[in-house]
Amino acid sequence: MFDRPQSGERAVLVHIDFRGEQDADALDELRELVLSAGATPLATVTATRHAPDPKYFVGSGKAEEIADVVRAEGADIVIFNHTLSPSQERNLERLFQCRVLDRTGLILDIFAQRAQTHEGKLQVELAQLNHLSTRLVRGWTHLERQKGGIGLRGPGETQLETDRRLIGKRIRALSERLEKVRGQREEGRKQRQRNYVPTVALVGYTNAGKSTLFNSLTGAAVFEANQLFATLDPTVRRLELSEGGHVVIADTVGFIRHLPHDLVAAFRSTLQETKDADLLLHVVDAGAETRDEQMTTVRGVLKEIGAEAVPQLLVFNKIDLTGDAARLDRGPDGKPVRVWVSALTGAGFEELRQAVAELTRDETVEGWLQLDPGQGRVRARLFDLGAVREEEDSQEGGWRMHVRMPLREYRQLCRHERLDTSLDHH
Repeated sequence: MFDRPQSGERAVLVHIDFRGEQDADALDELRELVLSAGATPLATVTATRHAPDPKYFVGSGKAEEIADVVRAEGADIVIFNHTLSPSQERNLERLFQCRVLDRTGLILDIFAQRAQTHEGKLQVELAQLNHLSTRLVRGWTHLERQKGGIGLRGPGETQLETDRRLIGKRIRALSERLEKVRGQREEGRKQRQRNYVPTVALVGYTNAGKSTLFNSLTGAAVFEANQLFATLDPTVRRLELSEGGHVVIADTVGFIRHLPHDLVAAFRSTLQETKDADLLLHVVDAGAETRDEQMTTVRGVLKEIGAEAVPQLLVFNKIDLTGDAARLDRGPDGKPVRVWVSALTGAGFEELRQAVAELTRDETVEGWLQLDPGQGRVRARLFDLGAVREEEDSQEGGWRMHVRMPLREYRQLCRHERLDTSLDHH
């Protein structure tokens, strides 16, 4: 197996268009990904096809052309802006005589560089192993290698079987450790729910300025840079609102077109912060030429992780570059729908805080709730939420409870437990 790419490697980029028209934005994004990984793009090879070739993904003629470019440029690696099958990757490596990486492998490599927390590193390693386990041919000397010799020859596991067993064992161990970390994160989430602190999550296309906005709003020190996936690990901070009170705001990983499914699965607990949020701040680069396409991509990822129903506020960032004025736009019902801000200068922050305060403000419900003897779990949940003001035993063996709680939480409880939503106010 060829060595994995190192920082500063010389790369040839390959993009195949299957729709009959060149996609310049896809090429620009590939170059940004390659630069973010620390490689140096030397040349770009493009082509148009109706369908991928089973052997080389590209046709044999185009594959030979890429091989000529690799030799002429002295490239160390060829990076495809597509997902390659294990056999295609092996065939291309054999032809090019250098390392071949597909889009999924490239993004995984960037994530491996960016992960800082224990959970983030576990998630990245799990995603990498799941991806690479299908690409085992030889190598993996860093795990274990059986060597032949006098007294060691004969039947037994092949190197490939040994590698597969070792990787499978490592994947199981990582999954178990991640479950423990997820449990700890879930406890923190439950505590915020008990105290009813609204949670706001920043989402958006990578490099839209989420981390700069997060730092400016909260005074945090999250790493920020003009590159894709500058931040990976989620960070949670307190945000004071203009009307008094506060919310918890979480900065999350940026989204991108064709986000690998291995990553979506591995980062389930990170993305859970998005799914369980009371409000999503969809941060958009107001000056990006592909602004609408990026917004569509973000909505697609939100749907994929089950967060499409969470209320959203559009935050158009970088107005210092576009010349737009800081303002708050409202919908026909009078509720905030868009805020125009500059994370760099702080323009529009007051309008943003006002919008967040309005959208996270919750009505309170109060009254008597009748529970049957078989609804002990609901009773325990109400006590966990701190909603019970008074309790009486009912004649039927259940409970009559006087509760007071946020309307959002009450509706959520009724939906999960299939309760009658009406309360007795006497």
